[in-house]
Amino acid sequence: MTNLALVPESEGGLPPGRLPVASGSDITVRVAGVSKAYGDSRDAVLALDGIDLAVARGEFVCLLGASGCGKSTLLNLVAGLDRAGLGSVEVHGRTGLMFQEAALFPWLTVHKNVELALRLAGVPKRERNERVLQLLDLVHLSAFATKRPHELSGGMRQRVALARTLAQQADVLLMDEPFGALDAMTRDLLHEELERLWLERHFTVLFVTHNVREAVRLGDRVVLLTSRPGRVADTYPIDITRPRRIDSPDVATLAATITDRLREEVARHGR
Repeated sequence: MTNLALVPESEGGLPPGRLPVASGSDITVRVAGVSKAYGDSRDAVLALDGIDLAVARGEFVCLLGASGCGKSTLLNLVAGLDRAGLGSVEVHGRTGLMFQEAALFPWLTVHKNVELALRLAGVPKRERNERVLQLLDLVHLSAFATKRPHELSGGMRQRVALARTLAQQADVLLMDEPFGALDAMTRDLLHEELERLWLERHFTVLFVTHNVREAVRLGDRVVLLTSRPGRVADTYPIDITRPRRIDSPDVATLAATITDRLREEVARHGR
């Protein structure tokens, strides 16, 4: 098994606004020797095989790999939506999960969609309105509080979903291709929004994507998984100073290196 140690910051110092990458008691997510299979013993499909992963408090880690490599399976295990067949998953703090689809309730306004998360969390009614207004202001949707989902663009719906996830006061934000269905310009704007909120609130992010440049643009570290069964193939520390642009030469150069490695995995799976 590959043991993924936390990668130290570069000698040039911390990028602006970042917390130091920690170890030991500051590890928020620890995945140890995790394997997961689906189906009965005779026809079982092994999705993950002996995954080791440690994510520090406040770290932004992107999971990258070919379709079917187990990225979403790993995220579900961390979220507690599924159980590992072998190994252990340890999470310190509350998790919040955000999917590619916003999954808003169409009959509720933006305000009510966000408020619902607070109500389910047991937040008293007298506090909920103020909290919702604060969250909508964070994602720049205060002017759309009374709108319903069908009146919003795809990017705006994802902002509502992000506000709803933040309403759960998550320490660990689990994101499963949340911007995959959006156009390039909207995706770029939401990258900026997510990075801004992450820098302000210092939550931990585990972000699944197929987009290599997106991973390099956002992550402190990119973890590349092998094709099925998913194992850790490589890990890439991202030492590019923030803020980054997805079309910058530094991002493009590292993304090209990771893409070449990803192509090797796709080709291996196809043989």
